Amino acid sequence: METNVNWTWMVGPGSIDGMDLRSEPPAGLFVPLITPFTGDGELDPASLEALAHRVLDDGATGIVALGTTAEAPTLTDAERTVVLDICAAVCGDRAVPLIAGAGGNDTRRSARALAGLSAWPQVSAALVVVPYYSRPGEAGTVAHFRVLTQHSPVPLIVYNIPYRTGQRIGWATMAEIAGLPGVIGVKHSPGVIDQDTVEMMASLPDGFSVLAGDCVLAPALLALGAAGAISASAHVCTAGYAGLISAWRAGDAAMARPLGHRLAMLSASLFAEPNPAVIKAVLHERGDIASPAVRLPLLPAGRDSTLAALNRAAAAGYAASLVG
Repeated sequence: METNVNWTWMVGPGSIDGMDLRSEPPAGLFVPLITPFTGDGELDPASLEALAHRVLDDGATGIVALGTTAEAPTLTDAERTVVLDICAAVCGDRAVPLIAGAGGNDTRRSARALAGLSAWPQVSAALVVVPYYSRPGEAGTVAHFRVLTQHSPVPLIVYNIPYRTGQRIGWATMAEIAGLPGVIGVKHSPGVIDQDTVEMMASLPDGFSVLAGDCVLAPALLALGAAGAISASAHVCTAGYAGLISAWRAGDAAMARPLGHRLAMLSASLFAEPNPAVIKAVLHERGDIASPAVRLPLLPAGRDSTLAALNRAAAAGYAASLVG
């Protein structure tokens, strides 16, 4: 089976033959890139560029810049610009979609951040989190996204992650958000496959797709019909996650189930400590990045967690080779 799933959302920068494709709902595998640092804690642009190319070589449909896995809150404005410059250049060269993380719990500031994405025409969509900490409620969340759709130069993908935002968004409310012009999908990270998730997958509106966001639950959500995943774990076994998505989209449950089991175990080990500490440690051990450094308040991954994840990665890599 072909493991490269770039065919699932061929959205290049700008337009193709005069037709703007950035409003197409996302599908496939998107890797939310870490931000590599040097041993003394500075940004490592060379490692970032090399990593972006590597995950695309291994089957990712596109990449996400400045997500949670990128430790975006710890980056300076200048560093964020460098990250976007590098990711935009890679995605432009490869003609693949770039999703940029933007926005927070301040609607006006989020609108300004989204408007600023116009400086990078390679950005195909923005990943915008449900407002956190202030917990504005479901009506306030709808109002927040209604304003943002009026200011964004690119379509929005809602990031629904209750354990970080502090509030649950039910499917009735998410469906209302999905109906806003310019909202094309959700990165769904509910922590459980709950009733709202099942109802959502059974009644998706046209032009709106679900991307699995909880790496451990991604196989289950793909089995329910998710269009793809935004998977931090896919840094480590990119071809495996690409193959998993391809298998479910092809309806090959016999291939997808055992691969999904192994990848879920890998994901559990990669999230044994706060993300992305273990992922960075594994990437460093494998020579993908020069240093496993994270920025405070995160701490580097412990050796036991790193070794456990390396062992799981080896097992998942063997499983992934069966779909090649």
